[in-house]
Amino acid sequence: MGKKAVMIVCGAAVVTVAAAMVVRQRMRCCGQWSKATAIVKELEEKCGTPIAKLRQVADAMTVEMHAGLASEGGSKLKMIISYVDNLPTGNEKGLFYALDLGGTNFRVLRVQLGGKGHGLVNQEFTEVSIPEGLMVGTTEALFDFIAAELAKFVGKEGPEYQLPPGRQRELGFTFSFPVQQTSINSGTLIKWTKGFSIDDTVGRDVVAELTKAIEKQGLDMRVSALVNDTVGTLARGMYNNNDVVAAVILGTGTNAAYVERAQVIPKWHGLLPKSGDMVINMEWGNFRSAHLPLTDYDHSLDTESLNPGDQIFEKIISGMYLGEIVRRALYRIAEEASIFGDTLPPKLKVAFILRTPDMSAMHHDTSYDLKVVRDILKNILEISNTSLKVRKLIVELCNIVATRGARLAAAGILGVLKKLGRDVFRDGEKQKKTVIALDGGLFEHYTEYRQCMENTLRELLGEEVGASIVIEHSIDGSGIGAALIAASHSQYLEDDES
Repeated sequence: MGKKAVMIVCGAAVVTVAAAMVVRQRMRCCGQWSKATAIVKELEEKCGTPIAKLRQVADAMTVEMHAGLASEGGSKLKMIISYVDNLPTGNEKGLFYALDLGGTNFRVLRVQLGGKGHGLVNQEFTEVSIPEGLMVGTTEALFDFIAAELAKFVGKEGPEYQLPPGRQRELGFTFSFPVQQTSINSGTLIKWTKGFSIDDTVGRDVVAELTKAIEKQGLDMRVSALVNDTVGTLARGMYNNNDVVAAVILGTGTNAAYVERAQVIPKWHGLLPKSGDMVINMEWGNFRSAHLPLTDYDHSLDTESLNPGDQIFEKIISGMYLGEIVRRALYRIAEEASIFGDTLPPKLKVAFILRTPDMSAMHHDTSYDLKVVRDILKNILEISNTSLKVRKLIVELCNIVATRGARLAAAGILGVLKKLGRDVFRDGEKQKKTVIALDGGLFEHYTEYRQCMENTLRELLGEEVGASIVIEHSIDGSGIGAALIAASHSQYLEDDES
């Protein structure tokens, strides 16, 4: 065979090998993409929330509510008696304060209430950072610091804020840590969270500690109410609209509170309040049911969390966890389908690196080339050169996880409405307007989540009943809401009304 013939044969062989490699590469890519889409499909199926399942979740929520009201420890739902038996009506008048302690910062607020028809006339606040040393120091040092800032805030007031002689200033104290409440203005700390670790506070009455510190400052101020932020949200909503019956927080965490008739609370052993009502702090983040659609990602997230086995409902519907669920699913796809190449992006391995605000931004990306998704992948996960196909898949992941969370939140609200008998029309009765007060960053800023939740609630209730249920945004329950509860439980209430 001549040299020319050999070269032709060799060239043909090279072309054949190259073509075979291209075919294999295409087959590999097709196989990888099929694997990726199969994982997404599996997630979608396991996160499925058909109406029948949502009704089961709602029924389970109602059952657990009854069990939690019957006895302490009778349910995963704590159903805590808040001792708030007198919610604001809009007629409250005067000057009231709030202290909102829920993390590394605290706020001091002052609100001026104008009485019937005038509402909230004025509000002012200051925010203070707590030095790290005080978060692990002593009870006395922490509350002395807080009281000093409170006194400083009051000390700057002009003559228009002077109270009549003999009248104390009154304060609502939002304390967003686990407490065992014993009255409207007393409660003992069960444990610290959120970076605080002051051993000598545990088991002590936090209102008594704050009161001692206030007295040291020479400030004539009474702590009228110790409240939870969800109860504050209920009060804030009720102040604007007397048809509010419940409140839900959908933010970093989640919770619900509602107005119950005191006579149907078996574990309430005190005198029935004059109003006949009692606000219940459900702590619904700890709800758990066999009907909840949980995935392997949820199970691993729970196992690796600081509180395994607890707060399961919160871990699948709230802002703290949604972005992390998406990251875990994306990590598996990257590992098994190599959608970002043969090497796993190191940042994708970092737990909680993908926050829910990032997930929301990707979910809401309407640009033709999904530029927002591309930029978040690049800037947060350090993943560059992604294809449009991959970016679309990521948006679909966000949609699946958010949709499950929103629809389950709606089922939780339905469970509360069922407990209150507001989920159906009663024969011969005129259906009452029912308002649910909602707050939290997830509800406020994640539009797709909020709209899905509201649409699902209407779907569950049906057109006729759904028309009587209204969702209203109740802003700043932990601040203004606490001041309003101080007003509705004022020691001068009877004097003001007479």
